[in-house]
Amino acid sequence: MGFSTIIDILGSMIVGAMLMLILFRMNDASVENVYNYGGELILQQNLAVTAQVLEHDFRKIGYCADWIKVADPTKYVLLADSNKIKFITDYNSDGNLDSIFYYLGPTSELSMTANPRDRFLYRVVNNEAPKGINLGVTQFKLVFFDALGDSLPFLITDPADVNVMEINITVENIAAYDEKYSSAFWRQVRLVARNLRNR
Repeated sequence: MGFSTIIDILGSMIVGAMLMLILFRMNDASVENVYNYGGELILQQNLAVTAQVLEHDFRKIGYCADWIKVADPTKYVLLADSNKIKFITDYNSDGNLDSIFYYLGPTSELSMTANPRDRFLYRVVNNEAPKGINLGVTQFKLVFFDALGDSLPFLITDPADVNVMEINITVENIAAYDEKYSSAFWRQVRLVARNLRNR
């Protein structure tokens, strides 16, 4: 009776230990899934917000509520580069011309986030202080086309040639479980601001 009891106790301890290991692994997997699915939702929301702001601003290039103030349509775009653009618009729809400048900051600015690739996407209205958007943006790339649909090589020396543009944005999680960062990509192909065609 003593020997069989010890074997029963050892067997039950082994089975109990295996059940505990299974429970710990299931708990770890469920925590990872909850973290990843929540991160995916936040990632999609961040991308949608960024895309809406960019589309709204870019479609208003050259717009002014007081159309007489828009004298030279070839000067709507002031600066056009692969990851920065500056253009003229009526930001508040108050009849006054404003400038908006978008550019991507360096990765070294966001050392406080876990993701080593995320950056600030800066938006400067007129001469105000730059406002950085930290929604996990890792790429902000622009491609410009002329009136014939041919891509313009960088460095664009004459921004008046810009007629159509393509916007590419990649957004990643700011923090991720086990450093497995998810990413989402958005591309606006051939974005045309109506006023760019009025030349």
